[in-house]
Amino acid sequence: MNSNRKTAIIVGVLFIAATAAGVFGGMLTRAFGEPSNAPDYLSNIFANENQLIIGSLFIIIMGFAAAGIGITMYPVLKKQSEALAFGFAAFRIIEGVLFSVSVVGILSILTLSQEFIKAGVPAASHFQTLGIILKDGQYWAYHVGTISFCFAAAMFYYSLYQSKLIPRWLSGWGLIGVPLWLAACLLAVFGSSSGIQPLLYLPIGVNEMVLAIWLIVKGFKPSTIASVSAKQV
Repeated sequence: MNSNRKTAIIVGVLFIAATAAGVFGGMLTRAFGEPSNAPDYLSNIFANENQLIIGSLFIIIMGFAAAGIGITMYPVLKKQSEALAFGFAAFRIIEGVLFSVSVVGILSILTLSQEFIKAGVPAASHFQTLGIILKDGQYWAYHVGTISFCFAAAMFYYSLYQSKLIPRWLSGWGLIGVPLWLAACLLAVFGSSSGIQPLLYLPIGVNEMVLAIWLIVKGFKPSTIASVSAKQV
């Protein structure tokens, strides 16, 4: 098995890991999405402590997988465009870092909720104020991370479309899905909760799973790899 084939399989597995971890992490940290100004917010966080810790672990896995995709794909994309390869890797690493920062926010509020319970659940105190600040920080870190993914994905699919490393219908599908994902992210950032958001996330989400399977089963197009290698000789 040559290095390009191994790279394709690793990237495919990382895409599946990132998506699966993101889905499980989102489901398990759903309790964290409750309004931070609710009277029983910190009590509910404390009650869901174990679930949130496990969810945070999945988010960290998603972050590492995202960064891993950027680092692993860099040598392949570099052969097509060094600037796009560097941009893709950089934004995916930034995405991973921001997801890790968001986990620090979750764990910090978990610690705060423990102290809140120990203090006898005061009706109004600095606990709530600090909780709001930490939650806002976590919120922005996570959503800026998802926006970073959009920039990375645009560079990634454009490079794949130009190079024909995978079928153009697959990379073209990704290019169509990126602005839809960005629209969903912006709706979330500006606090506009809408039933259309899951539909906007869906195209790129399904595309990445199809891409992952394609990379694991088929790999990169051998003729394209050979053509690029010949030009570099």
